[in-house]
Amino acid sequence: MAVNEKNSYDNESITSLKGADRVRLRPAVIFGSDGIEGCEHSVFEILSNAIDEAREGFGSEIDVTYHTDKSITIRDYGRGIPVDYNQKEKRYNWELLFCELYAGGKYNNNSGENYEFSLGLNGLGLCSTQYSSEFMYVAVFRDETKFELNFEKGENIGGLKKSRAEDEKTGTLIHWKPDKEVFTDVDIPADYFKDVLKRQCIVNAGLKFNFYDENTNEFSVYCYENGIRDYISEISMGKNITEPVYFENETKGKDREDKPEYKLKFEICFCFNNEINTAQYYHNSSWLEHGGSPDKAVRNGFVYAIDNYLKNNSMYKKDEKKIIFSDIEDSLIIVINSFSTQTSYENQTKKSITNKFIQEAITDFLKQKLEIYFIENKADADKIANQILVNKRSRESAESTRLNIKKKLTGSLDMNNRVEKFVNCRTKDVSKREIYIVEGDSALGACKQARNAEFQGIMPVRGKILNCLKANYDKIFKSDIIVDLLRVLGCGVEIKTKHNKDFNSFDINQLKWSKIIICTDADVDGFQIRTLILTMIYRLAPTLIREKKVFIAESPLYEITSGKKTYFAYSEKEKAKITASIKGKYRVQRSKGLGENEPEMMSLTTMNPETRKLILVMPEDVEKTQYMFELLLGDDLQGRKDFIEKFGYKYIDLSELS
Repeated sequence: MAVNEKNSYDNESITSLKGADRVRLRPAVIFGSDGIEGCEHSVFEILSNAIDEAREGFGSEIDVTYHTDKSITIRDYGRGIPVDYNQKEKRYNWELLFCELYAGGKYNNNSGENYEFSLGLNGLGLCSTQYSSEFMYVAVFRDETKFELNFEKGENIGGLKKSRAEDEKTGTLIHWKPDKEVFTDVDIPADYFKDVLKRQCIVNAGLKFNFYDENTNEFSVYCYENGIRDYISEISMGKNITEPVYFENETKGKDREDKPEYKLKFEICFCFNNEINTAQYYHNSSWLEHGGSPDKAVRNGFVYAIDNYLKNNSMYKKDEKKIIFSDIEDSLIIVINSFSTQTSYENQTKKSITNKFIQEAITDFLKQKLEIYFIENKADADKIANQILVNKRSRESAESTRLNIKKKLTGSLDMNNRVEKFVNCRTKDVSKREIYIVEGDSALGACKQARNAEFQGIMPVRGKILNCLKANYDKIFKSDIIVDLLRVLGCGVEIKTKHNKDFNSFDINQLKWSKIIICTDADVDGFQIRTLILTMIYRLAPTLIREKKVFIAESPLYEITSGKKTYFAYSEKEKAKITASIKGKYRVQRSKGLGENEPEMMSLTTMNPETRKLILVMPEDVEKTQYMFELLLGDDLQGRKDFIEKFGYKYIDLSELS
C-alpha cells in the first residue's frame, strides 16, 4: 500500500523550537496573548526588572519614554545588569539573560541573598521581550564602564561593546520596539503606560516614575510618598463612612507540609464609603487583576468579622439571612500590597496568585484585626454594620423585584389578548415591524385606520405615565402602563443600581420591533407625554437609544390649504416658506390632535415611510438628555426654577397666557 509522505507521522516528525522561535512563533505561551495584551505584558517584563532594583534599594527613579515609532525606552538607576563574562557558567551573562529562557539572578530569593520580594522570578522577562522585538538596544552603566548590546529580531548583532562611562550614574537603559511579526497589534495606547505606572507607584512608596510620551509631547510624574495610604485617601475623596485604617504584618509559613517555608509581608489599607468602592490587590508589585489568594482572604475575613459583629450586637432581624460579601463590597475601598519570597502565579502573566499559605495568613490576620478594630472603634463599627445591612436589604429587595418583573414581562409575541388595546401587526419579521406609541384612545383609532397593518403595530398610552426618574423601582413596576409597554417591547429591562449589579433582564435580541416610534400631539401635553416615555426608555432600557431603535414621529403644526392643494408645515419657518411660495389665496389652520385627523392625512404625514418625518433619538444625545431629564423631572427644584427663569421664554408663548 502506498504511503503519502506528506501525511506521514514517524520518528522524524517530532521537532522542537529553538532560539528566538520559542517566543516569536508562540508568544501567547509566554505573554498570555499574541495581541495587544501580550505586547503590553512584554513591556511590563522590562519595567518589572527596573522596579525590582529600586525595591532592593538601588535607585529611586525610573524613566519611561514612549517614542513616535511605537518603540519604548526604560531607564533605571540601579546597579546595572551584570552582562560581562561569568566564570561559573563559562558564558557571558548577556547571553544567559537576553538569549536564554529561564536564566536570571532571582532564583535564590528565598535564601535572603538577593531580590527577596521580586516581580520577576521566572527568568523569562529580558529574554522573551528581546526575542519578541523588532530591535533592542541595551546600555548598562556599572563598574565605571558602559556596556552596549544590539539585537535584531532575536539575534545579537556585534556582540558586547565596552567603553568608559561618561558619568558616575549606574543603571540600565533598554530601548526596543515590539515586533509586528510576533504580535498582531503593537500600537500600545498611552493610557496603558499611565495606568501601569500609577499602579506601581501606589505599591512602591516613594518610587518616582517619569513618563514622557513623544507622540503628544506630554510629561507626567507618578509618585505616592506613603504608598497605598495616600492612594486610599485620594480615591475616597473625603466622602468616607469611616476614616482609612492601615494594618501591616510579616510572617512565615508553608503551602504544604512537604514544601519549604517562605517569608510573607503585607500591608492593608481600607475604609468604607457610600459612593465609591474598589478592591485592588498587588503582589510583589504586580497588580493581581484576577485576585486569587488575597481576594479570597478579604472575602472570608470581612464576612466573618462583620457577621460576628451583627450577631453579637443583635442587629439582624429575626430569621434574617446572613450577609454575603457583595453587601460589604458595595461600600468597601481596600488595597492589599503583599510580598513573598515564594509565589505561585496562576500563569506567566501574573494576574492571580494561588498560594494557600498567603490566603490563610491574610484571612486569620484580618479576622483578628477587624475584631479588635470594631471593639476599639464602636461608633465606626456601628456605621459600617448599619450600612452593610442597608446594602443587604436593598439587594434582597431588588432580587425580589427582579423576579416579579420577570414574571410580569414574560409573554409570547402575540399579545393581542394580553395587553389591553394593543394592536399588533401581521408580520413576524422583526426587521420590518414598527411599534407606534400613541396617546389615548382617540389617537389609537386614527392611527389604526392610517397604518399599514402588515408591519405597523400600535400601543396607546392610557392616562398620565409615571415619571421614571423620580419613582423607585417598586412603584415603577406597579404601573400597568409601564409594564404593558415593556411587555409589548419584549426586551426586558436593564436596571443598574449601586447595590444590585445583576438586576438586568435586558436582551436586545428579544426586542420585537425594528423601530419604536413615539407619536404624540404637537402641543404641551403631547410634549410632556413624549418626554415621560423617553424618560422611561432612558432609565429602563437605555441600550435601545444607543442602538438607534427609538424615533419620534414629527406631526405637522399647520395645515395650509390653497385651492385643491394641501401643504403641511412642521415649524414656523416651514410655514413661512410655504405661504411665501403660494400664488393666490390660502388658508392656514393649526393642526388638530392626532385623534381628530383624517386617516389619509395621518398616513401621509405620520405613518407612511415614504412621506413621514421621523426624528432619530441619537446616542450622542444621551448625556445631554440625561441632564435635561434630571433637571426638568428630577428632584433639583432650585435648578429647575433657575433654568425656567433663564430660558423659559424660549419655550413658553407668553402671548397665549395673557
